[in-house]
Amino acid sequence: MVKTRATDPLVIKAQHVLGQVYLPRIEICLQALSPRQIWWRPNDACNSVGNLVLHLSGNVRQWIISGLAGDRDHRQRDLEFRERGLVPRKRLVSRLRSTVKEACRVIEGLSAGDLARLYTIQKFRVTGFEAVFHVAEHFSHHAGQIILMTKILTGTDLNFTRLPGGAGKRKRKKGNLPAL
Repeated sequence: MVKTRATDPLVIKAQHVLGQVYLPRIEICLQALSPRQIWWRPNDACNSVGNLVLHLSGNVRQWIISGLAGDRDHRQRDLEFRERGLVPRKRLVSRLRSTVKEACRVIEGLSAGDLARLYTIQKFRVTGFEAVFHVAEHFSHHAGQIILMTKILTGTDLNFTRLPGGAGKRKRKKGNLPAL
């Protein structure tokens, strides 16, 4: 049986925001932060940027790569939040990048039938479409936290948000990160 690629605009958009919008922004944030800043927590009720990156990697792998593609689920979710700085920046970037790229390949290969099918992921019964949508919104949520933490810790306007036509474009100070 030949699979036809999903053409749902929301699924295509989800794949785009994961791989082309938020992944590059998180990578820029990780490069802007020192190792100490990556693992800094304002208090015990908050997570560090490093914990959020581990959490995103685990969530994307569990919901898309394991949940939809059937790869073995070996996630240990609690460990994503217990880490206190032993994972170097290079490994965080590599893990998140490879996970998102693999998930984007899975999403790209989903058929309309795959999107309609029911899956059990984290004990939730969801359609493939719901799983993709969950991952995109969850990734966006935590990317926003990472961006905010980076702005707070570096005092830098990352220039990630610009209105079309240049309205709202801010002048960058020397040493600021490039606009996307």
